[in-house]
Order: sequence, then C-alpha cells, then structure tokens
Amino acid sequence: MSTRTTRGGNALTEAGRTRLQRRTVLVLMVAQVVGGIGMGAMLAVGALIALDLSGSDTWSGMATTMITLGAAVFALPLAATAARRGRRPGLALGWLLGALGGTVVIAATVWELFVLFLAGMVLIGAGTATNLQARHAAADLATERTRGRDLSIVVWATTVGAVVGPNLIGPTGGLAESLGLTDLLGPVLLTTAGFLGGAALIGALLRPDPLLAATAEAERVERDRGGAPKAKLTLADGLRAIGRSPSALLAVVGIVASHTVMVAVMTMTPVHMSHHGSALTVIGLTISLHIAGMYAFSPIVGWLADRFGRVPVLLAGQVVLLAATAVSGTAGHDEALVTTGLVLLGLGWSFGLVSGSTLLAESLSAEVRPRAQGFSDLAMNLGGAASGALSGVVLATAGFGGLNVFAALFTVPVFVLAVRALLSRGRAERDLRAG
Repeated sequence: MSTRTTRGGNALTEAGRTRLQRRTVLVLMVAQVVGGIGMGAMLAVGALIALDLSGSDTWSGMATTMITLGAAVFALPLAATAARRGRRPGLALGWLLGALGGTVVIAATVWELFVLFLAGMVLIGAGTATNLQARHAAADLATERTRGRDLSIVVWATTVGAVVGPNLIGPTGGLAESLGLTDLLGPVLLTTAGFLGGAALIGALLRPDPLLAATAEAERVERDRGGAPKAKLTLADGLRAIGRSPSALLAVVGIVASHTVMVAVMTMTPVHMSHHGSALTVIGLTISLHIAGMYAFSPIVGWLADRFGRVPVLLAGQVVLLAATAVSGTAGHDEALVTTGLVLLGLGWSFGLVSGSTLLAESLSAEVRPRAQGFSDLAMNLGGAASGALSGVVLATAGFGGLNVFAALFTVPVFVLAVRALLSRGRAERDLRAG
C-alpha cells in the first residue's frame, strides 16, 4: 500500500503514516526556524519604531497590537484556505503576506507615514498567524498518545529563530544603515527575508500535504463502514461544538487568557525599560529570553500534558502567569527582575498554548476540529490585540505595576471554567457507573 494518501488515493499503512508524520514535523520545524527568525527582533523594535513615528507612549503600543490584530484577521482566511486546499497553500500564503507586510513597514518608516506603518504591521500579523497554525498541521496525522509531543515540538522549533532574532538587532541595524535606512529597520529586513524563506520551504517540501492525507484517510474509513461522505462544516458548527463541550470551552478560554496576559505585559516592557534608561541591547536580550521562555521548554510542556493531563498543565500555566505579573509588576528599575518576570511570562504562555491546543484537539471530532481551531486562533489574537491596545493607556495611567495587575485578571475565567469542566466530568463518570 502507498505511504502517500491524497483525496481518493490509497490508504496509509501504519508505517507509512508514521514516516509521513515524521517528515511533516521535520519540515514544519525547519520552516518555523526560518520563518520565525525575525519575529523576536520585530517585537523588540516595533514599539520603538511606533514611538519614533507617533511621538507618543500611548500609540507606541499599537505596533504589537496591529501584529496581533493582523494575526486575528488572517486566522480564519488562512484556516479556510487550509480546509479547502490543504496546509501547504495555507501556510505558504501566510508567510508571503507577512513578507509583504515587512516591505510596507520599511516604506512607511522611510516616508514617515504612521498609518501605513500600522497597515504593514497588520500584514506582518499574517506571519504570526501562520507561525501559530503550523502547530495544527503537526497534529493532523498525530496519534492521541503523541499529539501533545508533536504539537509542542513544532512550537519549540520557533525558539531558534525567535531567540536569535533579538540579538541580531545590532548587526542588522548596521546592514540597514549601509542601505541608507534607520538602524531600527534592520530587524524588519530580517523578518521579511525569514518570511520569504518560510514560504519557500513550505511550498517545496510539505508534500504530501498532512491535512489532505488525514482527510482522505478519514473518508476511506467512513466509506469502508458504509457511511456517506460528511458535508463540509462551517464556522458556526465549530462554535456550537465548542459550546457543547466544557473541556473545549475551557481549552479556548485558556488559550485566549494565556495569550492576552502575555501580550499585555510584553508589549510595554521595551517602553518601560527604555524610560528607565536600559540600553537597546539589554531590551533585546530581555525580549530574547522572554521568547525562549515561550518556546524553549514546549517539548517538556507537551510531555507533561501527555503524562499528567491537559487540564492540570493548563492550570499550572495560569499560576506561572500570576507569578510572572507579580515579579514584573514589583520589579521597578531592576532589569534582572523585569527579565525574570518576562521569562516566567513566556513559560506560562507555553503551558497555556500547548496544553490548551492539545485539549481542544482531543475534545472535538475530527471533522469539526479545523473550524474550531481557526476560531481559537482568531479569539486568542483578538484578545491579544485588545490587551495590547489598552496596555499603552494602562501604562500611562497606572504605571507598569498597574499594567501587570490588569493583565493578571484575565486568568480568573480559566480557573472558573476548570471547576465547571471537572464537575461536568465527575457527573458524566457517575452517570456512567450508575448506568
């Protein structure tokens, strides 16, 4: 039997499925490294470029906000492209849109057009959406036993590029100056090149397409059982499925809350440190370590989620986020404490994203899963965009400590829904025993 499965093609053997999954994860990992290499640097300097163009602390927060908003705007279209044509076209399109955004940002900075700069950052958000959706591609052919591990490995792959990126602010700044550009555009050049590289790798190497292979295999199994082909499900079907499942709802809210807390604090950290006289290299190192916290330990988080359960790891992530806001909020001028808080912030985000994404995948049937995943990515980025937009205002009015208190409040719904999900599971188990 063939080790490749396309629509209407042959069935995958178990060995063939394993080989295809390994190849898929490897290609996704390499693309994540290349595509993500500039994003850490972009996050470090985006707020500073916005500050230069707008002259306002409040508006400086719009840089990260626009990236996050762009990720939200493109989440559903990219997911729809994947649902219709496969993961490969969806991911490649996202990287290309991100590269277009980098070009727009460079032009806007040269021409000193703040509105055009914001539009470019929205397009860069398509690259962020692609970076996030790659984790779903890793789960298409994964088994229940390894889904958390495979998903987390692809999340981890972003570590290399994202951590290296902020430390290239100096060298890329010199490159930008040699081209007659401001040094802050160096990371933007790097981001643009990385997005183009990611698109090329996905387009050339993500074959066979994992989503098409998984879909064809599911259709074959359904035909063997004598069932009729299932109609294509809509976003509304995905929303109804989430609403009916307490664990799926908890997963979505956990992902959204973790991302919202992270974006709110991270967005204003470069501005806060700049106000207290921190050098650009120190700011870059802080963001680099923060991103390391987000990605570097994700395989361990995936193992913990597979070993001890998705919900305990999700709740542990909320506790880590609370610790992060406590450390950052009380750090004052201490650069070491600010950096420690940012590392914890990234680690809490990793716990929430990996465990929440795995919980969502296993809480819903395969046919509704892609639509629900698209909505989850949309919601998490809208939450991040809203908190990023408000973060500048909160910083200006309540200071960095007040901003951390504001961010910490978003963990509360996760604990509430976790209790609801556990009670629902307990009732179901009692009913099963009683029956």
